[in-house]
Amino acid sequence: MEKHYKLKNILLNLISDIKKQDFLVYFRKISIIDETENKVIFGTVSSFMKDNLQAKFYDCILKSTKQEIPTIEKIDFIVDDNIDNPSNINVIDCTKLYKDSSKKSSKKETINNDLWHSVTQKKSVNERYSLKNFIVWSDNQLAYSACEAVTRNPGKSYNPLYIYGDVWLGKTHLLQATGNEIFKKFKDKKVAYTTADKFITEYVSAVKKRKVEALREKYREVDILIIDDVQFLAKKEQTQNELYNIFNLLYDANKQIVISWDRAPKELENLEPRLRSRFEWGITVDIGKPDFETRLAILQEKAREKEFMLPQDVAEFIAANVTENIRELEGILNQLIAEYELTWNTPALNKIAEKLKKLSFTTDILGSTKYEKPKFTIKSYEDIIDAVSSHFGIEKEWILWENRKKEFMIPRQVSMYLLKTKMNYTYERIGNIFSGRNHAAVLYSCNKLEKLIKKDQNLLNELNRIRESVGL
Repeated sequence: MEKHYKLKNILLNLISDIKKQDFLVYFRKISIIDETENKVIFGTVSSFMKDNLQAKFYDCILKSTKQEIPTIEKIDFIVDDNIDNPSNINVIDCTKLYKDSSKKSSKKETINNDLWHSVTQKKSVNERYSLKNFIVWSDNQLAYSACEAVTRNPGKSYNPLYIYGDVWLGKTHLLQATGNEIFKKFKDKKVAYTTADKFITEYVSAVKKRKVEALREKYREVDILIIDDVQFLAKKEQTQNELYNIFNLLYDANKQIVISWDRAPKELENLEPRLRSRFEWGITVDIGKPDFETRLAILQEKAREKEFMLPQDVAEFIAANVTENIRELEGILNQLIAEYELTWNTPALNKIAEKLKKLSFTTDILGSTKYEKPKFTIKSYEDIIDAVSSHFGIEKEWILWENRKKEFMIPRQVSMYLLKTKMNYTYERIGNIFSGRNHAAVLYSCNKLEKLIKKDQNLLNELNRIRESVGL
């Protein structure tokens, strides 16, 4: 158990020094095999992982180990055949450790920094929303510019600011990003973000406890009030009346108010006229649906955020057919990521087309006018060998001839794997192409690469880029 505790501390020290993607890809599972006064031997999942940790992260791991065990002068790595045994208490799943560490870090940051002075005394905003990662297109440019102006001069520019548009077009992102930006620039201001639903719940609770005046006093202390999805106040007359009172208090004190709804103020039939008129005092801006180029940019940006390799042709096909809102785009992307994590199958255009047809986004397989089939056509095995040699920057002969250096083995295995899985060549035919290798040698190479790409995201990305370059 002591080894487990030490290993956990060593890995936690490493998390802050190593990129997230590298940590998740190259560490996977780690164990401590042996520990002496001046040396620690770590266990890894495979020889591939062992070589990478030794070559890329030796100094980082040694430094972290010394922080936990000061007497250590040297570390080593070996393959731990017992690493997947559930009863092995000296093993740590690095993916789970990273997620747990991120949650604790986020919770700690919330407690220490208190990014938002929320009237509910709870942090209700999502920090990942920012104006920098909000994608601007022609039909949301005015709304974006208005929010940016508010962040520069809250309470004086465009007050109140009323943003409306259909569901899932980015209103929530824009509102929360505005609040985040204001708090960064004006640390002394109290910023409150809430939704109409939460405001209703809070008001009902205050009525039951006879603390309505206390609720009003809370909001009086706020410098910037942001209320999302105000449409849910429809037919809630008493709650509307309380919001009207709070609105007046803040407006008269030159406090900034930002509101969102799914329609224009003039269409708010179920809202009290006097409250509706208050919303019209400032500036009213709308958000329209994104065009094809914007949907494509949003999809690619979200894929990058999630560190997921999305082929260009697949992204274009989804953007051409999923046209209504951003949430649907993100939903499709999340499905692709889930399928990849469960099956290790990378997104293929024909599969995506079938999925969108089942979900009623399109009626035709590959029925997008935006989609163009790859212009490259494979004519022979030499096209694949040429693509692999070009991608890795080595001579074609070094791939075909017998050479056991690692820098040639991976390209050779990639070539064999593509010929087998994408061109349906037999093992015998592939062996003849590669200097007369036998059936068993080719089978081993293909299986070896398949295991590697399940463990190494970077290698999988390289394979996908080669496939894309030849239209496979």
